[in-house]
Amino acid sequence: MPRFPTLPVPGPSARLEPAPVPAPGWRQLLADFGPVYAASGFTGFLFAASGPTAIILSVGTRGGLSPAELASWIFGVFFVNGVITVAMSWRYREPLCVLWTIPGTVLVGPALEHQSFPEVIGAFYATAVLILVLGASGWVKRAMAHVPMPVVMGMVAGVFLRFGLDLVHALHADAAIAVPMLLAFLALSAWPAAGRRLPPLIGALLVGAAAALLLGRFSGAAFGTIGFARPVIQAPAWSFAAMVELVVPLAITVLVVQNGQGFAVLRAGGHRPPFNAVTVACGIGSLLAATVGAVSSCLTGPTNALLIASGERRRHYTAAVFTGLLAIGFGLLAPTFTGWMLAAPREFIMALGGLAMLRVLQGAFITSFGGRFTLGALVSFLVTVADHPVLNIGAAFWGLLAGLLVSRLLEKADFAPTGGTN
Repeated sequence: MPRFPTLPVPGPSARLEPAPVPAPGWRQLLADFGPVYAASGFTGFLFAASGPTAIILSVGTRGGLSPAELASWIFGVFFVNGVITVAMSWRYREPLCVLWTIPGTVLVGPALEHQSFPEVIGAFYATAVLILVLGASGWVKRAMAHVPMPVVMGMVAGVFLRFGLDLVHALHADAAIAVPMLLAFLALSAWPAAGRRLPPLIGALLVGAAAALLLGRFSGAAFGTIGFARPVIQAPAWSFAAMVELVVPLAITVLVVQNGQGFAVLRAGGHRPPFNAVTVACGIGSLLAATVGAVSSCLTGPTNALLIASGERRRHYTAAVFTGLLAIGFGLLAPTFTGWMLAAPREFIMALGGLAMLRVLQGAFITSFGGRFTLGALVSFLVTVADHPVLNIGAAFWGLLAGLLVSRLLEKADFAPTGGTN
């Protein structure tokens, strides 16, 4: 499991990277496309539409959001980011799949327990503006260099832990559905050849859905109609507590955790993603997504890894374009797919979300406790897991702050430059 990297970015004076000239026309795009890239794009889309979507539903239902608000959220993260993915991948001829921040989604869950949804949406807007400013100015590296990644991931691991526990609870509460899902996930993970053809998370989704259908556990009413997106546009509410609790952690999850992972994946595959341009695109996507109550946009790591897993490097961008087009279609039918997922047993969503988070949770622990800043990471983790809001500000913020303070006081040597990553 790779560590979550720091950002490989240019200095603060850098401007937006120019796109290749000329842009590929439709004939060139179709010539570069093919079955391999269609399969990669479809697999990447299925990954996003399964476990990560289940996480949105789990967070939203726990936070008291209505089905219409959940459908609007899913419309935003798929339709808005699908358009950005198509535009950026086509214009730069690079696989630049922009979706949404999973850690940020998880961070929103505790906030919804004591903040109103309009207040959370206000924090989404503020986060989008911050990402835009940092991306357009090129100040991202300077701003984030002072935040040790292990301490950040200690906070992330503390927030993610509930999803790992949800998997265990689902196995206990509804073994008939959760156990086959777990066995399918383990079998496909242990058999790499099969796992490449059918990703483990997709296999778990299919097996769980089949088990629920055979047991008559789906609500049949959800499958009778096809519903098109009706985005719910809510006026934001500006709350100081929500801003303090969410804006900085959300920006960190986008710029450091998610974008850092996405850039590292693409660079390892021989691509040269335009850092500042992608950051600005994420800011624009976050701003548009906020209008329909959706969490911030980011350059996704796992999906981009699937897109570049096979085929010629110069043609990988077509797989991302295909994923973006599928995401647009999924977003337009968001109420339909949301209804289907909500019709599933609660334990199906819990198990699917838990399986989706296993590797991410593993990576968070490795990054937190595998090197420097381990005491700060531990404090950050413990304060976040304790989940005691102070001044109506959630535990994730206090966990991050406590971890940073402890590292500054007791781990001063770890702040010395090493020539590597934090």
